[in-house]
Amino acid sequence: KMAEKQEEPSNAQNGEPDNAEEGEGKKKKVKREDLPPFEIVTGERLPAIFFKFQFRNVEYSSGRNKTFLCYVVEPQGKEAVTSRGYLEDEHAAAHAEMAFFNTILPTCQAGARLDVTWYVSSSPCVTCAQRICEALRKNKGLRLTIMVGRLFMWEEPEMQAALRSMKEAGCKMRIMKPQDFEYVWKNFVEQEEGEEAKSFVPWEDIQENFQYYEEKLAEIL
Repeated sequence: KMAEKQEEPSNAQNGEPDNAEEGEGKKKKVKREDLPPFEIVTGERLPAIFFKFQFRNVEYSSGRNKTFLCYVVEPQGKEAVTSRGYLEDEHAAAHAEMAFFNTILPTCQAGARLDVTWYVSSSPCVTCAQRICEALRKNKGLRLTIMVGRLFMWEEPEMQAALRSMKEAGCKMRIMKPQDFEYVWKNFVEQEEGEEAKSFVPWEDIQENFQYYEEKLAEIL
């Protein structure tokens, strides 16, 4: 059985300095309740500290209550321009998957066949899975592959049915291998300015946890 780890994020893992209560840090600290609802954060590269905590493929995702979604959109055709970036949801009410369809997809070339790959910290919830199915049925030119770090509430029958419905709608879902985490690290994670790019350091149990989730996904689908 996979290593069971209950991890509570430190302030630093949530993107806040651990000494946020002291001196300079106090001014910079933003209370979570002060954030506007439905805020979606977008950008090209996410902070390394977020990646190391949120994408970690542990079984128990204590404290990991956001979705981080890195995307690559590849339109097929002449002069097609690949676009990439990431989305994160600040509040549970507005999920990153929904934000992709509402804000990123409409900016892509209309009518073009689109090959879209997501690298997501965890698999979609039931509501987002339904939205994915709708988008794929409406847009026959959209091909979506979702690479997930871990499976969200995979023991729930409703969730299992949602994952199967995504497959039926044409969505490909894969569990992220260590090489996929390395790809995200190189292409979507901020490197410190003035430093040479740091190589990806796999965490303990990364391969074991990948195999655990791969087996579970295979059983569900």
